[in-house]
Amino acid sequence: MSELVSTRIRNTAGKLGLPHLAEALTQYAQRADEAKMGYLDFIDLVLSEELAVREDRRFRTGLRISKLPHHKTLDDYDFSFQPELDPRKVKDLATLSFVEAKANAALLGPPGVGKTHITVALAVAACRAGYSIYFTSLDDMVRNLKAAETTGRLTSKLGSYLRPAVLVVDEVGYQPLERAEANLVFQVISKRYEKGSIILTSNKTFSEWGQVFGDEVLATAILDRLLHHCDVISINGPSYRLKNRLAAIERDQESAA
Repeated sequence: MSELVSTRIRNTAGKLGLPHLAEALTQYAQRADEAKMGYLDFIDLVLSEELAVREDRRFRTGLRISKLPHHKTLDDYDFSFQPELDPRKVKDLATLSFVEAKANAALLGPPGVGKTHITVALAVAACRAGYSIYFTSLDDMVRNLKAAETTGRLTSKLGSYLRPAVLVVDEVGYQPLERAEANLVFQVISKRYEKGSIILTSNKTFSEWGQVFGDEVLATAILDRLLHHCDVISINGPSYRLKNRLAAIERDQESAA
């Protein structure tokens, strides 16, 4: 490829918003020459590479604005430590059919069993598939909504929890809510009903949500909308955090012996 043609292609690629093509043109040309590619194969190579770069850029941007606490995947989860948890149920969720159907998923169990890990892994998978994600703890969401309501910005703030295709709500039940706070949660749940997915974690059974939300009627209204289309997974095994802490203590004791 002549330098003149190469320069013209780079300039055209820049104008078309294809910066990666402009940067990697020489590399593509070498690969095509070595493989003795035809014209159509070369075009397919260039377009496929450009699409892959764009998808990776979109994925990384999506993760950055998602507020996820980490980016762990299901490959990082030790299912052997939770023998009562059926991996097939989790992997069925990972197909994201519930996200496509604008349904919900709930993971219940005591602290430390890996609920947030699985939830984040599902969110990462959804982000890679092209869905927008937003992560929040229930306490943070309530605090932000209360502050917005005080300053007359509630409608705008609600939008940040209504726009994403998948809203992840972590730690439902760790702190009881006042009725006014529970009503703000109801607004989010009801407005997202059949319009976007929610993935949540809770250390409380659904029968205890009346205590969490300070009102049995309001809790029932929230559960009615949340559970109408919802996959529920309960994890009742030992704590990963306690396991890791005990292992560290044992190593320290062995070193001191």
